[in-house]
Amino acid sequence: MSKSEAVLKQFWGFDQFRPNQKAIVEDAIAGQDVLALLPTGGGKSICFQVPGLIREGITIVVSPLIALMQDQVDNLNKRGIRAKAITSGMSYKEIDYILDNARFGGLDFLYTSPERCQSDLFVERFKLMNVGLLVVDEAHCISEWGHDFRPSFMHIKDLRLHKPNVPVLALTATATERVKKDIIQHLELKKVRIHEASFVRQNLHYQVRKTSNKIESILAACKHSTGVGIIYCQTRRSVKEMVKLLMSNRISCGVYHGGLTKSERERMLNDWMSKKRRIMVATNAFGMGIDKPNVRFVLHYEIPSSLEAYFQEAGRGGRDGENAKALLFFEENDTENLKTATLKKFPAKTDVLNTYRAISNFLKIAIGSGKDETYPLDLKKMCQVYKLDYETTFHSLKILELNENLLFSEGTFHPTKLRFLVTNRELYNFQIQFESIHPLSTLLIRSYPGIFEYFHAIHEDEICKRLKINSERLTQQLEFMQQHGIIDLNLRSSLPTVTYITERLPDSHIYLKPSIYKERRDIAIQKSEAMIQFCQKNECRSQQVLTYFGQTSEPCGTCDVCQKNSMPLDSIPRKILEILEKQLSLKELSSEINLTEKETENYIREFLKIEIIIWMDGKFYLN
Repeated sequence: MSKSEAVLKQFWGFDQFRPNQKAIVEDAIAGQDVLALLPTGGGKSICFQVPGLIREGITIVVSPLIALMQDQVDNLNKRGIRAKAITSGMSYKEIDYILDNARFGGLDFLYTSPERCQSDLFVERFKLMNVGLLVVDEAHCISEWGHDFRPSFMHIKDLRLHKPNVPVLALTATATERVKKDIIQHLELKKVRIHEASFVRQNLHYQVRKTSNKIESILAACKHSTGVGIIYCQTRRSVKEMVKLLMSNRISCGVYHGGLTKSERERMLNDWMSKKRRIMVATNAFGMGIDKPNVRFVLHYEIPSSLEAYFQEAGRGGRDGENAKALLFFEENDTENLKTATLKKFPAKTDVLNTYRAISNFLKIAIGSGKDETYPLDLKKMCQVYKLDYETTFHSLKILELNENLLFSEGTFHPTKLRFLVTNRELYNFQIQFESIHPLSTLLIRSYPGIFEYFHAIHEDEICKRLKINSERLTQQLEFMQQHGIIDLNLRSSLPTVTYITERLPDSHIYLKPSIYKERRDIAIQKSEAMIQFCQKNECRSQQVLTYFGQTSEPCGTCDVCQKNSMPLDSIPRKILEILEKQLSLKELSSEINLTEKETENYIREFLKIEIIIWMDGKFYLN
């Protein structure tokens, strides 16, 4: 057994690596720069966590996803591995403490965002750390042609100036040839070893259907499909609409999006994992790092913005190797809606400048201040105060992010965190002076070992229950302790946050890069057009996906296009398929295609046999 396999067995309990994992792990251990492309479910985290434990020094993981960072940190801690994450919801003192821990060898893994690792505080501590491996997760974000471009990724290579001998491991689930070249160039990977898994998913059957009634088709698919599934929506509003629809039809479902609290997300996830809820309706916040192999179908309520997003989300079906379906129904106006939504992401420059001014004034940030500071932002309230359109303001924030003025993190729940700043004797004197605080401070010390050394996320509901006080009283007592210098406190919040990458600039000094409007807009349009072509083209779905990512394959034989093309070429079966969703009776259908009812029935039986159509609630549906 190799050292890497021993570590895999010790901490994860697996006897062997998945395909492609071991080669990536061994190259990283050997100190090679590596680019790894593993489709969703390929086990990317193992590829850097195993070598991170074997190589001497701390592993720095740069990731754009706060929720995924925290999930991975929690999972590592449960395995006895020392890990922390620096996120936008933390105070300067908490970040300072974690970086000190990392500097003096107190951590095995440190997760951070690409924006945070540019700060002066991080860079100065990074210089003093013994770093064994630098990991760039979701590495496609470094490319303007990547589906989640983040300009801050371009600066990650600056860390190598301070530690040129530290190997870099870049990972992504989706990358075209152009994106792969950008990753290698912008990270300045040296003698890079490239590991690319095939994107062929023989057990995942793509089915894309144009329909006159999308809601009816989705309901029929949910009723007809067996096993657990996921329905992806583009917005939280769509999630709520779909949940309401399913529940009114007595279909068991859960809900998942970034605005839920951690406990709500965990409850929904646990219910879905244990099959208490059969279908999870979610935004793209759902799925990252979630390992459920037996998802039998993934359905999209709206057309995704890109093939990268679609492939990643659809790929969460059938990870156990058993058959699964990727279903996408669209109506006539859905393609136009996607085009309109794409253009709306690039509001007028005056709207962007007005948004920057409104945010700074709303948060009371003076010109010349705010750099590297994070502020909770009640976006709806700000729009009401300054009479701004919410959607335009939201997209303007994204433009300011691309322009590297600020970082906008959509609403993610941050629990209350605190750390004691005083000695036991000082706390004892404080408790004598303020007896009303004694029960709370004592409970905190007993419930959270190490709370004098580092920040703890506290369970407020449990504390309130134990002390028989309400949440308002608890907050008052915590703030009282903070005011007297007893604790360092970060109160819970589910609001979005804004982090200023530079100090607040005067209006006349804000320069919006032309590339944001011309190049980014053109790229976004091209990506949406590729997604629309995928839906409309009479070509094997799997082949279309693979061609887009620079790979090749034979026709899959199982997607809706392959199934249709395998039918007899005469016009009658195709005519039946074209008009079937009109929901005609057998007699009406036979009359329209000029066949006897028996002949029509024979064709329909054949379609049912190969699952092109299904019969549900007294109607035929395209499957």
